[in-house]
Amino acid sequence: MTDINDLIQADRGQDAVAIHLTTQAGYDALAKTLSAGQRASLKGQKFDGSPGSVGIVPDGDGFFAIGGVLDPENLGSYCLAALAERLPEGTYRLVDKEPGAAAFGWLTAHYQFTRYKKPEGDQGPRVLLTGQVGRLPGYVAEAKAEMLVRDLVNTPAEDMGPAALEAEFNRLVKEHGAELKVTRGDELEQGYPMVHAVGRAATRKHAPRIMHLQWGDKDAPVLAIVGKGVCFDSGGLDIKPGAGMRLMKKDMGGAAHAIALAGLIMGAGLKVRLHLLVPAVENAIAGDAFRPGDVLSTRQGLTVEIHNTDAEGRLILGDALTRASEEKPELVLDFATLTGAARVALGPDYAAMMARRDETADALIAAGRKVDDEPWRLPLPDSYREYLKSDIADLVNAHSNPYAGASVAGLFLDRFVGEGVDWVHFDTFAWRPFPKPGRSKGGTAYGLRASWHMLKERFGS
Repeated sequence: MTDINDLIQADRGQDAVAIHLTTQAGYDALAKTLSAGQRASLKGQKFDGSPGSVGIVPDGDGFFAIGGVLDPENLGSYCLAALAERLPEGTYRLVDKEPGAAAFGWLTAHYQFTRYKKPEGDQGPRVLLTGQVGRLPGYVAEAKAEMLVRDLVNTPAEDMGPAALEAEFNRLVKEHGAELKVTRGDELEQGYPMVHAVGRAATRKHAPRIMHLQWGDKDAPVLAIVGKGVCFDSGGLDIKPGAGMRLMKKDMGGAAHAIALAGLIMGAGLKVRLHLLVPAVENAIAGDAFRPGDVLSTRQGLTVEIHNTDAEGRLILGDALTRASEEKPELVLDFATLTGAARVALGPDYAAMMARRDETADALIAAGRKVDDEPWRLPLPDSYREYLKSDIADLVNAHSNPYAGASVAGLFLDRFVGEGVDWVHFDTFAWRPFPKPGRSKGGTAYGLRASWHMLKERFGS
C-alpha cells in the first residue's frame, strides 16, 4: 500500500508553499492582483480557474500555486486531488482555509499500484498542512481503507486467491484481537453447500473456504458484514467470452469492501459485535464443476436449480447471509460485484444499493452525499419474485427474461436473509475504467465511505 502516513501534517508554522483557491468566475479578480509576468505564466499553462485546473505561479526565487474549485467554502472530497497529483514535491498550505473533507482526495491522489511495476514519473510526496489536527487519524484511516480495496482488487487472481483473502483476515485478527474460524474444502459440504459447489472445481491451491471473523463486546448490537469473494470467475461451464473474463480478478471486490470496512470499524472501536463473513472461491472449470440443471442444497434448507453457472456470486452469498442471520443481527450489509445489469443502469460511478428499510437506505444516501460516495437505490419489487420460480426446486439462480437483472439478483439474496432483519445489499462495480483526480484507473471502492459514515452515526465510537 502507498505510504500516506505523513502526507497530511499539523501546521506548526513551518515553511510551506501557498495554495490559493479560486473559481472560474472569480479568477479574473484574482488575476488582477498578479503581475503581468505571472498572468502570462498562467495563460501559458491554460489555467482558467475551472474545477480541477492547476496553476504554478513564479514568485521571486520560488512559486505559489492556484487551484480551481467549484466552491472554495465547501470543499468536497476530491477538490484538491488535482493539485496533489500535479504539484511538485514539497510542503503546501491553503491560504486562509482548512482542507477539511478534501484531505481524503489529497491522500488518495498519491496512490500507485506498484506490486509488479516500478512507479513511473512520481514527483515525490506532496505534504499538506492543516490546523485540524484532531481529524488527521480519520482522514488517514479512510484513505487507507480506500487504498486497501484498490490494492486487493488490482492484484491478479493467481496472487489474490482464497488463501490470500484468508491472509487478510489473519492480518485483521492480529491487528485488532479478533476471533477467526475458517471452513475449507470438503468441510464446506456440511454447513455451506453452495460455497462448496461453486468452488470445488478449483485447484487445491485455490480451494474454496469461508472466513468468519468475530470482534467486539458480545453484549453489543450485532452488525454483520458479508462480502462476495469470487477470486476469479471463468463463468464456469457457462463460460464467459475472453473479453468478459479479462477483468474477473475484480470479482472479489465485494470481499475487499467488506474487509476494508471491518478494519475501519475495529480501528475506531465502534460499539458493535462484528461478524465479518467472506465466502472465497474460484469459479473454475473442471470435471467436477457444478452444471446447468443441477439442484443445489443450501445452508438454509432451500433448494436452488442452476440455470446459469455464471450467476455464482449469489449462491455463495446465500450461504453466508444465512449464517450471518443466525446471529440475530441488528443490521446486515453485503457487498458484491454481482450483476452487469447494475452497471448498465448506473454506469461505473455509483454503487447500486437495495435495502429492506427506507430509513436505513435514506441514512446511507445522506451519508454518502456528504462524502462524495452516494449510492443509488434500486427496488426489491415483490412482483419480480416470480422470476425466480423453478419447476423442480424452491428457486432458480438466474431468470430467463432480460428484465431487472440487478433487482432480481437482490431478491434471490433476500430469500437467505432472516425474516425482519435490517439488510442492505450493495451491487458494486469495484472498478474505475477511467481515471479522475484522486481516483486512479482500476480497483476502487463504492459505497464504502457511505457505509462507514452511516455506521458511525448509528452505532457511535
